Order: sequence, then structure tokens, then C-alpha cells
Amino acid sequence: MTPVSSSGKIRFVINTLRQEEISVISKTTRLNTDIRASQLRVIDQDGSQLGIISRSEALRLAEDQGLDLVEISPDADPPVAKIVDWGKFNYQRTKQAQKNKRTTKSLEMKQMRFGLKISDHDLGVKMKKVDGFLDAGHKVKITAFFRGRELAHKDLGFKLADKVINDFGDRVVVDQAPQLAGKQLSFVVRASATRHKEHRDEQRGEQRKDVPAAEPASKAAAGTERVATIE
Repeated sequence: MTPVSSSGKIRFVINTLRQEEISVISKTTRLNTDIRASQLRVIDQDGSQLGIISRSEALRLAEDQGLDLVEISPDADPPVAKIVDWGKFNYQRTKQAQKNKRTTKSLEMKQMRFGLKISDHDLGVKMKKVDGFLDAGHKVKITAFFRGRELAHKDLGFKLADKVINDFGDRVVVDQAPQLAGKQLSFVVRASATRHKEHRDEQRGEQRKDVPAAEPASKAAAGTERVATIE
């Protein structure tokens, strides 16, 4: 029996793990021989179009380059496949999916609630928090709730909503106008283009403050001359 070298064992383990990875992923993405279509529109690893060729020819091209054939658009006619390094391709796809998930999560709808009899001071504190949400790119659902007999004065709730919206002025866009549902009056706002511009300008101003001012050329020159005289 011919002994197997250590490098041969390593290659066997790597290939086994790779096949296990491919078998798991192929439940959603077809790779190599799992691709069923007899004809494919194939894209090479550099992005060049190879045209419509047979599945066997596409597999041969991928194998010749030591790469994989991945079906990236199975619903197209014919399906679209790309010759790629599966490890890099899957890593980049997973990384992009995670980035998209973080972005979606970070831009969730925020909420702010307060009673109909809230004081001007407390309302101002809450609106500062809303300002922070808007500057971060969130939409904000603002809700005024009624207690007991307050529901008999629905007009006060709408006046309060109008006051909040008017105080924001052109810095917000009202995505959902004030609506009364049960004992709650709600509306949704988001930052306007004007607000985004103001926020960017403020950030630039703060960055300039952090940069030390350059010494005037005349002062620097005078200092140089004094040094020269001392020498």
C-alpha cells in the first residue's frame, strides 16, 4: 500500500471541507455540477461576457482556471452563471449582506411619546431627542396620547401636533399627517434636504475648529529673522 504524504492529507482535508461548504450553500445557490440548466449565459471572473454556452463547456472553463461555476441569476433565460473563486465570492456576498442588515437596522423608525398636557420645557427636551434621531437619518413617529376626559378635546391634540411641526419648520418633511387612532394622535417626520445640509455644515464647522490655525506668514518670517540675528 502506497503511503500518503502529509501534503496529500492536507489537500484531502481541504477539499473535503470545501465540498461540505459547497453542499450547504448549494441549497440556495447552485454551484458547479449542481447547476441543472443545459445552456448558460456565462460571465468570466474578470467580468467579460463569454456568451451562451453549454453547461459542460462552462464547467470545463471553470475547472481549467481552478475556479467554480456559480449560478447567480437562476430565473433568467437562460440562467446566468459566473466563473469565480467561491471562497472570495461568498465572503464578499456575506459581508455585503451584513452591511445591508446593519444599515437597515440603523435606519429604523424611532418613536417619541408625550401627554397632551406636557409642559413647554418637557416638550423642548423631547424635541431635542427627536433632533438627534433626525440628524442620524431616522424617521420619527411622534405620538400624543389622551388621558380620560382629554379625548373630548381632540382639537387640542391636533393643535399640539401642528405646533411641533411648525417649530421644526422646513427642516422636516411630514411623511404621515397627524391621525387619531383611539386615544393616540400620531404623525411621522423625517429630515428634509435643508436639515441634512445644515447638519453637514455644522459638522464641517466643528472639524475646522479642531484644526489649529496656520501661523501668519509675516509672523513666521519675522521669527526667522530674529533667529538669524541671534546667530
